[in-house]
Amino acid sequence: MDALITNGIKISVVAHYEPVHSNPVDSRYLYSYQIAIENLSEHTVQLLRRHWFIFDSSGMVKEVEGDGVIGKQPILEPGQLHDYSSWCPLSTAVGKMHGYYTMMRLDDRSLFQVDIPAFELIAPFKLN
Repeated sequence: MDALITNGIKISVVAHYEPVHSNPVDSRYLYSYQIAIENLSEHTVQLLRRHWFIFDSSGMVKEVEGDGVIGKQPILEPGQLHDYSSWCPLSTAVGKMHGYYTMMRLDDRSLFQVDIPAFELIAPFKLN
């Protein structure tokens, strides 16, 4: 598990290779990841946007950004946790992701950035 705390918000990530949905012969590798967002601050916050940087081992970099996460813009009171799962396709067996969330403190409507820790996407057969 990779974890990082930024501005009182803890982001934890666990990634998994999905062999059933991958096809190495066609250079298609699918990874799932689970993210936990924990509000360790004393402010109620809302996640507004996500911004991802996705790298594969061929040097390809892809940026993905948009509103919320999996169609939601969760509000977290102090001490609350929101978790979700998503996935990422790659054309290589090895890659990595990192990014950030744009969040808002609801008390003063100020925006701030929360870093998502870098995590590796590695097909298990590459670890030998």
